[in-house]
Parts: sequence; C-alpha cells; structure tokens
Amino acid sequence: MFFSIARRIFTLLAISTVLGSIGFTAQAQTTDWPRQPITLVMTFPAGSGVDVVARQIQEPLGKLLGQPIVIDYKPGAAGNIASDFVAHAKPDGYTLVFGTAATHGSNAALYKKLNFDVETDFVPVAPILDVSNVLTINPDVINVKTLKEFVDTVKANPGKFNFASTGNGAGTHMAFAEFNARLGLDMLHVPYKGGPEAITAVLKGETCCIMNQVQTVLSHYKADKVRLLGVTTLKRVPAISEVPTISESGLNGTRNFDSSIWFAVFAPKGTDAQIVSKLNSAIRTVLNTPEIRSKLEALATVFV
Repeated sequence: MFFSIARRIFTLLAISTVLGSIGFTAQAQTTDWPRQPITLVMTFPAGSGVDVVARQIQEPLGKLLGQPIVIDYKPGAAGNIASDFVAHAKPDGYTLVFGTAATHGSNAALYKKLNFDVETDFVPVAPILDVSNVLTINPDVINVKTLKEFVDTVKANPGKFNFASTGNGAGTHMAFAEFNARLGLDMLHVPYKGGPEAITAVLKGETCCIMNQVQTVLSHYKADKVRLLGVTTLKRVPAISEVPTISESGLNGTRNFDSSIWFAVFAPKGTDAQIVSKLNSAIRTVLNTPEIRSKLEALATVFV
C-alpha cells in the first residue's frame, strides 16, 4: 500500500516537472554541462540494494556524460539524511540523490518532522527500475522450508522470533510489517543502519529473517547460506523463478500481496530543465544498453 502511494507521488512529481518546463526561459547557459564530476548521493550504505544497482550504471553513465559519477554515501534515518542534504544542495546538476519508494514516498507519512518536502524540494530526473523483496531466513534459527511452515512456527511462538530491517520506515521494514499485520504474526522488529548490517545479522543468527531486495541476498542464496520462502511481488522473479510469490501460498491474508520498491534519481528543486532533460536522456540510454539490462536482470531487478 505504502509503495503504491509512493509511486503516485513520483508520477505527480514527474508530471509537474514536464509542466514546469513548458515556457521555460533559460537562465544560465547549460549547453556545456557537465563541466565537473557529478555526485550521486546514496540514501543507504555501501552494499545496500540501491548501491548494488547504482554501481552498475555509474561508469557507463559517466562515460556518456563525459564526467565521472562520484558516489557519496550518506546513510541514516531511512534515507532522510541523504535526502535532506540534496534538498538543500546547489541546484546546478552536480548533486543528485538515488531515491526509493521509501525515501521519496512513504517516509513523508512516517516521519512527523522532515527538513524537506518530497513533493516540492526535488525535481524527478529519471525512474531507474523496480525491485522485489524476498522473505529470507536463516534455517539454523527457524528451520522451515515453506511459507506456511514459517507462519505456523511463528504463530506457535509469539514474540520469540525477531526480523531485521534496513531501518525504521525503510521498505524492508514496511514490507515485513504489512506481512505480519496480514497474517497476525507477533514478531520483534530489529532495525539496522542498512542492508549489509541487516543481512549480516540474519547470517549470524542474531535475527531469524528479513524481507530484503533480491539483489542483496542473491549471492548468499546461491551459496546456500539462506533460504528464500517467497517474493513480495505478484509475479515470480525470473532470476529466482523457483521461489514462489507470497500471494501464491494461498494463506489467509496473502492474497494479492504486492510490495515492490522503485528506485529513481532526483535533483534539488530549481535545477535547470535542460540539465534534467540531459540527465534523463543519458540515464535512459544507459538502462537500455543490452549489457546493462542483462546485468541488472541477473540481479533480479524489473525495468519500469
């Protein structure tokens, strides 16, 4: 639910950008942009879902624009620290933020006091892709093989099992919270600073499980360190087609369970429309490159 609302917010932002560009009067000359490296601020730490994707497009995007893309990590507060930084950055096209359905959608409803407004302080540059979460467990902590077994075990042991997330209000938190609410499960939420810490906690057995993006747990799954019980989208993910959807389980409360997350690039409000257009074109060109599409599809991502 939260991510559907977030997608509508992004769509409205995109429409407002197009409308705002009508009758555009050039201010500074932008034909020679970019003249220096471009900083892409990451809302979550190195190794997180957004970072895994950003690393795939970083080099080819820099080559296409003629300037390197520098990744700057500013994790914390479910992405709000990075968003706040970019919202108040100079709108010259050299500081961007890699946002998500949480940072530029649901966070606005979950945090009472933010130093920025997701609807007015950013210009949407380009959607990147959609990703699915997957219920990932450590079988040494909760030794089950199906979603039904997982639900039955947790229900039989209320309050015993902890689930990890990448932070309060993050997509991983909201997806699991919705799942627990639908199934009537009593589990303790343990937030971490980002994906790498949260996944490490699951691997170490500090928590039993997490609903994290597929690309962040894929290597651990292939190494047989974790077990995947169900993806959160309505359709199976081709890269792990053997893993059913949560909705397929047929359990009460799982019908039409859909909790995908989108990634997108944003710039500070006031960024020149010509720069935004050039960035949008470059990003779309990179994403449509067969080599990049192949790499991202192998990471279980879905193009928007």
